[in-house]
Amino acid sequence: MSKLRTLISFVPFRYWLYLALAVVLFVVVCVAVCRCENDNSLSVVSNDKIELTPNQIQQIEAIGEWEFLAIDDEELVDTVKYGFFGDDKLVRIYFGTLRLGVNLREARPRWLSMQGDTLCATLPPVKLLDNNFIDEARTKSFFSTGTWSDADRDHLYYKANAMMRKRCLTPTNMALAEENARAQFTSLLRSLGFDKTKVVFDEAQTAAKKER
Repeated sequence: MSKLRTLISFVPFRYWLYLALAVVLFVVVCVAVCRCENDNSLSVVSNDKIELTPNQIQQIEAIGEWEFLAIDDEELVDTVKYGFFGDDKLVRIYFGTLRLGVNLREARPRWLSMQGDTLCATLPPVKLLDNNFIDEARTKSFFSTGTWSDADRDHLYYKANAMMRKRCLTPTNMALAEENARAQFTSLLRSLGFDKTKVVFDEAQTAAKKER
């Protein structure tokens, strides 16, 4: 014990002071580090929610008319003019392609909206996209006797137009076009990163269309 005291006495006092300060500094640093770890812990929050931007909505609306079903048809149409010396007859064959789809520019505001984690799309009703669906360049005169005016030919044209509408714009074909629309639009939304989607048609617009 006396030897230890003798050894300590040979060490200058200032060195003991430096050692004490170093110990105190070490303790202070350890306490500070512990508090930083407790109070400023780094947390990472994963946000998997995907939002559809206004620019993306405008790009989809810019598609405009989107065809989902095309129906080719041909009609044999005739007309007769009765005369004193004989009857004149005109028979023509008309070809047309009726295209069913939607016009995305007719969609209502907020037609694309998030409901929970599901993106819901309310499309305008399926309709005939082009009323001038008869290909007049392919029209054939099948049989003709007598003289016929442009007005007579126009009459046959509109008659063929009405016949094609009646034959092709059936509930079955409209339902098929809607089914194709749901499938293709769902595929589009999923390509944008939305796994959960719902595609419906605007019932109010559909009802108003039927009333007309």
